[in-house]
Amino acid sequence: MVPGPPPPSGPNGFWITDPDFRDRLHSATLTLLDIVEDCLNDDVPLTEILDGARDHAEHRLGVPSAYGVLVEAEAAAQIVQAAGLDAGSPFGLAIAQGLAGIAQLPVVQQQQLVRAAACRLPPAACRYAITAPHTAHDRRPVQGRPGAAEGQGRQDRQTAGRVQGHYRQR
Repeated sequence: MVPGPPPPSGPNGFWITDPDFRDRLHSATLTLLDIVEDCLNDDVPLTEILDGARDHAEHRLGVPSAYGVLVEAEAAAQIVQAAGLDAGSPFGLAIAQGLAGIAQLPVVQQQQLVRAAACRLPPAACRYAITAPHTAHDRRPVQGRPGAAEGQGRQDRQTAGRVQGHYRQR
């Protein structure tokens, strides 16, 4: 078996004080947002796409696995903020509630929010021409649906396979 590439290096000291590593985290977040947009085309739920990022951090996002959760949190917060909602702390309910509402929007609107989220990250130059909806009505996500549908476990496993396939393709 041919050995794979070495794992990406970690930060030099505390991650938040290492400007090069923070740049890598920003780059990883942009990559994740691209993956999210692609997976949305295949009807993969938004939260499932974001949840799988840490499992692929080393190979697809270029950061050590231990830091993949930071990339997930930043991407989720940026998407929620792009919808005009307050993201608050990654440990609070605001991001979870915002994502639940966004997930109920049509896929096209979700993709617009993902693109707008990518435009919010440094560097300021946005590579997308389309931005999030401009009306207050369009930016307000609807309330999440209560309860899980019967057979959700099987559907979740199928969705997880599609998400993993997208991460492998990139």
